[in-house]
Amino acid sequence: MDNAVKIKCRKCLLEDMDENDFLRDMRSHIEAYPTDKRVSEEEYRRRLDFCKGCEKLVDGMCVLCGCYVELRALKIGMRCADINKKW
Repeated sequence: MDNAVKIKCRKCLLEDMDENDFLRDMRSHIEAYPTDKRVSEEEYRRRLDFCKGCEKLVDGMCVLCGCYVELRALKIGMRCADINKKW
C-alpha cells in the first residue's frame, strides 16, 4: 500500500488530496469564476482585508461557517458569517 498512487477526483476528501494540487485547484476555481457573478476587485480586496484581521479565520477558512473566505468574498450577494457582519 506504500506504493499506492493517489488519484485525483472531484469527490475526494482533503485527506486524499495532495496539498499542492488542492491549492492549484482552488486558485483555478477563483480565476475561472464568472466575472458577472463576482464583486469588483476593490470590494474583493476590502472583504479579504476584514477576513485577514478576523480571529475566526483559520487556515483560510472561517470557523463560523466553514467556508474558504477567498471564495465566499468573491461572490456577489455573499456576506460575512459573523453576527456583526464585517462585510
